[in-house]
Amino acid sequence: MTTHSQRSTVTVIVPCRNEERFIARCLDSILSTTYPHDRLEVLVVDGRSEDRTLAILNEYVNRYPMIRVLDNPGRIQPIALNVGIRAAAGEIIVRMDAHALYPPNYIGDLVAALVETGADNVGGVIVTQPATETPVGRAIALALSHPFGVGNAYFRIGVRQSRWVDTVAFFCCRRETFDRVGLFDEHQRDEDSEFNARLISAGGRVLLVPQVVAYYYARETLRQVARMYYQYGYSKPLVVGKLGRVTTFRQLVPPLFLLSLLVSAILAPRIHSARVVLAGMAATYILTAVGCALVAARKSGLRTMATLALVFPIVHFSYGIGYLRSVIEFLRGSRRTWPASLPLSR
Repeated sequence: MTTHSQRSTVTVIVPCRNEERFIARCLDSILSTTYPHDRLEVLVVDGRSEDRTLAILNEYVNRYPMIRVLDNPGRIQPIALNVGIRAAAGEIIVRMDAHALYPPNYIGDLVAALVETGADNVGGVIVTQPATETPVGRAIALALSHPFGVGNAYFRIGVRQSRWVDTVAFFCCRRETFDRVGLFDEHQRDEDSEFNARLISAGGRVLLVPQVVAYYYARETLRQVARMYYQYGYSKPLVVGKLGRVTTFRQLVPPLFLLSLLVSAILAPRIHSARVVLAGMAATYILTAVGCALVAARKSGLRTMATLALVFPIVHFSYGIGYLRSVIEFLRGSRRTWPASLPLSR
């Protein structure tokens, strides 16, 4: 980290809601940063938590003057981010998730990369950890960091060298970036991807820095994973409609695969070739899912292997169903249209 980057004032924004299990560990890891504390503020934006999160936060506020708690009446992440950005005093803003832990170099190395490379947004790799040490917990963590599960989402699967990418987990941006491209779309579930797509469309560049790593705790249950990826899929066509183009091919793979299965299944009773195509696609997918599960979970036991083979289709089909439903609603004219971006105002 350079002396110049250490002079930048930094605001860390931590959206959270009902994070009593993780928020203390998260804040402890942030406070362990090697970045100068006198150049740092931490804004925890709470979505009106109903557990002990606020009580824990108040303890930290009383002990550390750099930490403030802000209210998020909308209770969702993009609103929390916008609340934090409007309140931020730092020249550089870093979003950090309450469900993750961060090494001491995290903030400093991101800020250094932002200052030294001329990027508009930088982020690191997330190493997905199981929320619970059970076969389900381990299988979910493996699926969300495996190329078969998430494709070429480099911030999840990792890279060896820094590279320009379409999106990163979280963000590290100059505050002026939000003056230029606007705030987060508060109707998006996949707000990071939408913001980065809009930033790139405006001529910005997004850099992934592999030596910067956050340890992220995955969802705990299969139902939570299905809901999350359904929402991701549902949000993607909104971004396509806003920008007028598909930003990455990987977002089309699950809905196209699901659509191919559906069309083949409908035609199969009448057309022999459709039955062949349906059987071939289904067999190929099942064998691939099972094969990837056997390799990825070989050290985690048979129950984790079996669960992982189930998590893969849950991720893909939930995403695909959400995507196709979103497209159908658009074609039927029942989709609402959203503003291109939100203005930055205090």
